Amino acid sequence: MRRSAAVLCGAAVVMAGSLTAVPAEASTPHPAAAAKAVKVTWKKCGTTNYPTLQCGSVKVPLDYRHPSGKKITLALSRVPHTAKTYQGPLLVNPGGPGGSGLTLAGFVASSLRKSVAAQYDVIGFDPRGVGRSSPALDCKPGYFKPVRPDSVPSTPAIEKANLKRAKDFAAACGKKYAGVLPHINTVNAATDMDAIRKALGAKKINYFGYSYGTYLGAVYAKLHPERVRRLVLDSIVDPTGVWYDDNIQQDYAFEGRQHAFMAWIAKYDSTYKLGTDPAKVEAKWYAMRAALAKKPAGGKVGASELEDTFIPGGYYNGYWPYLAQAFAAYANDKNTGPLIEAYDDFAAVGPSDDNGYSVYTAVQCRDAAWPRDWRQWSKDNWAVHAKAPFMTWNNAWYNAPCAFWPVSSKRPVNVANSKLPPALLFQATDDAATPYPGGVTVHRLLRNSSLVVEQGGGNHGVTLSGNACLDKHLATYLTNGKVPRGKGVADAVCKKLPDPKPLSTKASALAATPGSGTAPGATLHDFVRFHG
Repeated sequence: MRRSAAVLCGAAVVMAGSLTAVPAEASTPHPAAAAKAVKVTWKKCGTTNYPTLQCGSVKVPLDYRHPSGKKITLALSRVPHTAKTYQGPLLVNPGGPGGSGLTLAGFVASSLRKSVAAQYDVIGFDPRGVGRSSPALDCKPGYFKPVRPDSVPSTPAIEKANLKRAKDFAAACGKKYAGVLPHINTVNAATDMDAIRKALGAKKINYFGYSYGTYLGAVYAKLHPERVRRLVLDSIVDPTGVWYDDNIQQDYAFEGRQHAFMAWIAKYDSTYKLGTDPAKVEAKWYAMRAALAKKPAGGKVGASELEDTFIPGGYYNGYWPYLAQAFAAYANDKNTGPLIEAYDDFAAVGPSDDNGYSVYTAVQCRDAAWPRDWRQWSKDNWAVHAKAPFMTWNNAWYNAPCAFWPVSSKRPVNVANSKLPPALLFQATDDAATPYPGGVTVHRLLRNSSLVVEQGGGNHGVTLSGNACLDKHLATYLTNGKVPRGKGVADAVCKKLPDPKPLSTKASALAATPGSGTAPGATLHDFVRFHG
């Protein structure tokens, strides 16, 4: 749910969970907000992979309570419809918060069944603060530069170092973007979507969101139910736990995915030579972690960076063969090369990641209440760490700036909705980034919704990833609005895709980077693996 340095994470139990139906900022729009929208001017910006992509932009108020005040720019993309039958714009979002959706439009348009995609203008957008939108946030460039302190605060000195990092990041954000931060949140992003709708000249929109994009879509539907034509949510955020509680539930879920990965490695002992007992394989992983904490590989892969490198395997099992290869090379031969390469390919942070993380924190810290007493964080995360050590503290530090955020928090939106047409929801039972109960909860909250489950699936983002059963339901819905209806919790169940096999050769991790097409779903996970 985040970009490279770790995942959308945090903890649970503390947030009181107070909800509001519609935040005040969005419930009383200024009369001027109804003014006629300026249409989008589209220009060609095609790429090799997506040659029909077009780009445009729209200006919106920074503060919707003052629509005539300062404006910001939202970057848009479009793959125009080509069929005689036109079903309107299909807005797409990859999650995050902080994920860019511009290229996602090209991916969705090319991955949907051709006859379906041809009926829609597929619209991508960079939410406020993100990517090519302006201003684009970058609170503290190089924040994840290695080597960071060990994520597990086993000594007061380590805890102090991590706390300083979190406090410095929050302070830097407040200093650089004091006038912007109060307006970076999910409600305003959803209100921006309605401004995009107006600029497109559409009475209603269709929406397709992954991960955090499911919460964004549900909030938009709550604010503007009469403007929703079709709604697809894939890998669903639990809206009753945003964000502190949801992040702790992730810790437990990622622990389960790490165990599944260790069992997969044990299954292929003839390849990796790390043993046939998953528990012993995992013990070797933690021995590697301890060694790297003392002597980082290549001067840049320490204990925290190792976690960053392996967390992507919890999002997408297509990375398992490459991660296992790097693990085996280090554990068996003390060869750091494959491990460093895996870090560079799966975890190293660049400027776009700095931007994504800055927006991630700005949205999450503003969206909902976080404990302001670090002692509460410490208590909760040590309790979780005792049962789920793989990601708990890495996750906690990723979200720790919210304990010191310079802007007060809002209340989460109660997305319960009885005014929508049938919505289609997709959820894998073993998804770690957005655990299965979130999908069940949203299915209950959105009346008339239909839940399609990938049984036994552990990947995050399951449609347009090679599962023909899931994609058939998606295509049917986008074609005619029909959803499956079942008698149980799930309205339809699809089998998961097979787990990957070990590499036939010693391929580099780079060969598996998303977009290479080396495995089903690889391209999708370039968009959703670390955004949320």
